[in-house]
Order: sequence, then C-alpha cells, then structure tokens
Amino acid sequence: MGFDKRFWATAFTLTGTVIGAGILGLPYVFAKSGFFVGLFWLIFLGIITIYFNLALGEVTLRTKGVHHLPGLAEKYLGKTGKKIMFFAMAFGIYSALLAYLVGEGESLSKIIFGNSNYTLHLGFVFWIGMTFLLREGLKGLKKVETWGVIVIILIILGIFVWMFPQANFGNLNSFDKTKLFFPFGVVLFSLLGFSSIPELRREIKGKEKYLKKAIIVGMLIPVVLYILFAFSFVSVLGNSVPEVATLAFGNIILLLGIFTMMTSYFVLSFVLKEVFTYDFYERKFIRFFFVSIFPILLYLVIIFFNFTDFVNLLNLGGVVSGGLSAILILIMNLKAKKLGNRKPEYLIKINWFIIVVLSLVFLLGVFSFF
Repeated sequence: MGFDKRFWATAFTLTGTVIGAGILGLPYVFAKSGFFVGLFWLIFLGIITIYFNLALGEVTLRTKGVHHLPGLAEKYLGKTGKKIMFFAMAFGIYSALLAYLVGEGESLSKIIFGNSNYTLHLGFVFWIGMTFLLREGLKGLKKVETWGVIVIILIILGIFVWMFPQANFGNLNSFDKTKLFFPFGVVLFSLLGFSSIPELRREIKGKEKYLKKAIIVGMLIPVVLYILFAFSFVSVLGNSVPEVATLAFGNIILLLGIFTMMTSYFVLSFVLKEVFTYDFYERKFIRFFFVSIFPILLYLVIIFFNFTDFVNLLNLGGVVSGGLSAILILIMNLKAKKLGNRKPEYLIKINWFIIVVLSLVFLLGVFSFF
C-alpha cells in the first residue's frame, strides 16, 4: 500500500478522537494498581474496542448513503433505537466537549500566565478557534487530525526518550490486589472513539478496502503511545504519580494536553455537526446552536457556578455512554448482515453470545467507578 495520504489521514482521525484527556489519567491508575495490571487492562480493552470499531465499520460499509450512529440505528433498530443511540452519543460528546473546554482553558492559562486565573477567557478563545475551524468541514478535519496527531506522537516519544534514563524498573513491580479493577474505567474511557467511525468511512471513500486496516492502525497507535506514556511516569515516579498525570512536569505535559484535547474536540464537534446534518436534516442555524453555542453555554454555567469538579464525573459519563452505544452497535451489526444494501469489504464474526459477553465487559466498566 505504501504511504497513502488518505489512508493515514483516516487512521489519524480515529487516533485523534481516541487520544483525549483520558491519557493524562493513565499513569496514576497504572501506578496505584501496579503497572502490569494496568498494562493487562490496556491490551485487553484495546482488543475489545478494536473489535467494536471494526463491527461498526462493517455496518457503515453495508449501508449506502451518509449516516452517523443515530441514522444507522434508525435503519437497523427503528426509531426507538435511533433515540437511544442519539441520547448515548450526545451525552458522551457533550460531556467530553465540556471537559476539553475546561481543560484547554486551564492548560492555556498555565502555559501562558503560569496560573489558572485566565481559564474562562482562554477556554473561550479556544472555543472561537474551533468554531472557525469547523467551517472548513472535512478538509479542516483532515488538517487538524493529521498534524495534531503527528505533534502528539512526537511529544510522547520525546517524553519517553527524556525520562527513560531516569527509569527505575523496580517501580514497575508494585502490585495492589485490592485495586485489580481500578484502571478499568479510565483505560476504557481513554480508548473510546467509535463515534468517528462513520466519518472514517467518508474520508476513505473510493478506497474502502483499506478501512479495516485504517481502524486497526488508528487504534494501535494510541495503545502503543499509552504504554510508553504510562511507563515513562510510573518507572520514574513509582507510586508518587499525581492524579492528573504530571502537570508537575511543566509545559511539555501541558502542551501534550492541549493537543490531545484539541484533536478530540474537533472530531467530536465535527461528528455532532454531521449527525444533525445527515441523520436529523436540521437547518444551519439549529446545527450551529447545538454544535457550537450549546457547549459554550454549558461551559459558562460550569465556570460561573463553580461546578468544575463535575469534570471529575465525565469519565463515568463517557463509559456509560460508550457502553450503551457499543451494545447497540453490536446488535446493529447483526441486523445489518441481513438488512444491509451494500456488499462490505470485510466481515466481522458476531453472535448473541459475543454480544452478551462484551455487554458484561462494559457493565463492569460502569461498576469499576464505584
């Protein structure tokens, strides 16, 4: 296949969606449970999320026309399925957008002024920038994701190279049997990105035979980067890793957070815009309100009423939303095999036993928060 720009742009869109604020919490949960416990969950859940994404990819390939998750759910699960899917998707996206606005505001304020006094102002500036970028549509998506992901990769590799000489491999051997499930929720949240799969299908149009590889590569990149990132901090700091990964290490980590949240914010906003366009056929003003105005209104409420602690609950929202969406996706795949109107470029094996087992995995993710 060689170096195909469309293939890599498609893979990077998934990578950019997956790598968000969740990465900053990985070193902490790895350190508390034991590095190899966290590594197990990362690999195990990485395989499962790749399966989910491939299952959804097959659904998009079996379906003619442009649809996102609610539209696909309506086609294969009816109007009730569409409503449930939209609720799950919107809840997860708005939760993430809110977290990223708060996180970007704090990070930009600290990196520019050395404090958090300008969180509101710089969060608003970030929102303005993303709003203008969204006007470029699919072209803007490819630019943001390709260059944003390249910067993220370089920063994480730079952190790994910088910290490796200080690594103490003894710090990797700690183990707490009371925290075996502690990393589950954060790891699962950090791997969720299937809301972007229908967009990948559009990006790679004309080369659909590469969609399966793009999904696999787009997911393997975050898994490898997560391992390097968690290793870097756990090996150096051991059990002293701070809860929000490492803001104590200065501007390089802040810069990483800025780019990871930026790429995720853009993709999720773009997906939301496409949902209102192709699945609900809303007018331009309605789309603009729900995609751009509504998130900034939520952000202002959170800031002015001092609800910023709410962001700590967004991981739970992401997993609940992701779990519900994932279960619907598996059922949709089963239905699409019978009702689809297009021959797909690849097939995923699925049955009710697999659906039940994987649904229980996501249910476990919810309970892991309590």
